[in-house]
Amino acid sequence: MATSHPQEAGFSPLSKLRLLLDSIRFEHTIFALPFAYLGMALAADGLPTLWQFVWITVAMASARTLAMSANRIIDRHLDAQNPRTASRPLPSGRLKLWEMRAMALVSLAVFLLAAGMLNTLALILAPVAAIVVVGYSYTKRFTWTSHFILGWADGIAPAGGWIAVTGSLSWEPVLMAFAVAAWIGGFDMLYACQDYDFDRQSGLHSIPQKWGIAAALWWAKAMHVLTAVSLLAIGPWMGLGFPFYIGWAIAAGLLVYEHRLVSPNDLSRLNLAFFSVNGYIAVIVFVFTFASIYVGR
Repeated sequence: MATSHPQEAGFSPLSKLRLLLDSIRFEHTIFALPFAYLGMALAADGLPTLWQFVWITVAMASARTLAMSANRIIDRHLDAQNPRTASRPLPSGRLKLWEMRAMALVSLAVFLLAAGMLNTLALILAPVAAIVVVGYSYTKRFTWTSHFILGWADGIAPAGGWIAVTGSLSWEPVLMAFAVAAWIGGFDMLYACQDYDFDRQSGLHSIPQKWGIAAALWWAKAMHVLTAVSLLAIGPWMGLGFPFYIGWAIAAGLLVYEHRLVSPNDLSRLNLAFFSVNGYIAVIVFVFTFASIYVGR
């Protein structure tokens, strides 16, 4: 294991905070927020109250921070053994375990506070959501269905946005949750291809480990077809205007492009697909759906 590097971690609270946020890729909250906003905007049929918007944002950011902090804690020993992840701040010693645990506990407290500030149902369901997003990290130790569980953990976002506004749950956000679950689950299958050899050696479970990389790519394609079909069905169901279908076409095209970036023999551009294309898809779907609420109805 690498030794601690004080010059990298820094001693000031601000530099420590930067390292904590970097360790959980806080900037990738963009993947979850647009879909939470999607459920929010459709539930409100436009803009919610400022109060709702602020607390939905806080809830989603804190829930993702909780999930990623817990993942880093739970997987720290595996991360230390995996060449791809050994340099992360926690296994490399640049962060202490208690610091990551503190961030997880603060995130949980903020998430519960935000849910309580929204409505009763949000508060009741918040502990369930917390268990799901934390518990996912254990699943690859015993089941190859971990990709689907991660998908549903992220699928909470649009359903959560809807519940935050309405205080109730109906079938529309369930379909949105399914679309997000299929999207994230499919990409997680692609991402797991990077760890094919390590997972086999460590006894971890994944679709690539069980059926091979080529099969995993086909599984991911099937999942993303489900994503596209599910998203498309939302348009007529909720009477959305033509901008929605433009956004859907762009997002579907990006999904196709994402799959063209990788092949069983070349995963070198996988990070481009994950860190760039996925972020674009989330933002595009929200922006064009939001526009369709006001145009073309």
